[in-house]
Amino acid sequence: MRSRFRVLSILALLHAYIGWRLCTGLELGIASSILVALGLVLSCTLMPLAVFVDRIHDRIAWAGYLMMGLFSSLLVLTLLRDLVLGGLWIFSLLTPEISFYSALAVVTLGSLTSLIGLVNARRLARVVHVDVPLKNLPTALQGFTIAQISDIHIGHTLKRGFLEAVVNRVNGLNPDLIAVTGDVVDGDVERLGAHTQPLAGLKARYGSYLVTGNHEYYSGVHQWTEEFRRLGLSVLLNEHVTLEHQGATLLVAGVTDFSAARFDPTHRSDPHAALAGAPEHASHRILLAHQPRSAHEAEKAGFHLQISGHTHGGQFWPWNLFVPMQQPFIAGLDRLNDLLIYTSRGTGYWGPPKRFGAPSEITLLRLVSA
Repeated sequence: MRSRFRVLSILALLHAYIGWRLCTGLELGIASSILVALGLVLSCTLMPLAVFVDRIHDRIAWAGYLMMGLFSSLLVLTLLRDLVLGGLWIFSLLTPEISFYSALAVVTLGSLTSLIGLVNARRLARVVHVDVPLKNLPTALQGFTIAQISDIHIGHTLKRGFLEAVVNRVNGLNPDLIAVTGDVVDGDVERLGAHTQPLAGLKARYGSYLVTGNHEYYSGVHQWTEEFRRLGLSVLLNEHVTLEHQGATLLVAGVTDFSAARFDPTHRSDPHAALAGAPEHASHRILLAHQPRSAHEAEKAGFHLQISGHTHGGQFWPWNLFVPMQQPFIAGLDRLNDLLIYTSRGTGYWGPPKRFGAPSEITLLRLVSA
């Protein structure tokens, strides 16, 4: 409760800061300033409701998340404006005209990026084709395809129709295997079960495999694990399966979310445990892990490829600049010694319906010889 009070207090101060700087910069009159103040109060009220109240009406959540996206851009741009104005003031170059037009630019750019971000977030994710070069890949596994979807976040603003479109696009790729790398939902089974039904329609030669993300743990992981299995997905909780493909053996493992032990100690993420009992003849080992930071232990365990999500690629500027503070890899294909890591930017979005500079994706990974 105290932590939420601190968050709300900081949020109110930041809204007040934006209002003060922009109203003075635009030289607004009393009536216009009151309207701006009312809008900021509404934003400061709806944003916490959207985040903290799970069973709030979807329309209220929509309003709160839209305001969150706009607020984020206005805050960053206002801070940048003040830094620039401070420098101009030091050198006696600041004029009323610069103050006015810079404030107008903040409002214009904040609104424009939010609008573009809304369009980018709501459209169906594009397909990204990625060749994954693996050493000593058997000829039989050359061209083996894995379709990845991640971070869909079915909840208040993304519903069944969006997921149906995703499933149809994935099936159209005719993959050998489908990997669902966590954060499918934001809410409990009772509220969202009907909206996740399209997952039952996923089709691949060797089936669909899912690992839990941190949002599954926020939403009731045990119920969701049962529901995903009922829908026909194979949920890998620190375990593996082996697939025989044209005479070659491919091992596919999955770990629980990196932070899972905070919610259930028995779900502690462990790439080493995921390999328990693995056959020696499995030529290549693939790990599904929601967070890229599982890579260090995955590399020690002897995996060849890790497929992850979680980061959203930052989702929208400037938050992509802060992701490296928590995760070693942000988006795309990276290497850690002998381990390749592919990190998806995500298929949906969390919170604000906004993607700017980090497009959503459905990924088709193709194994090729290095």
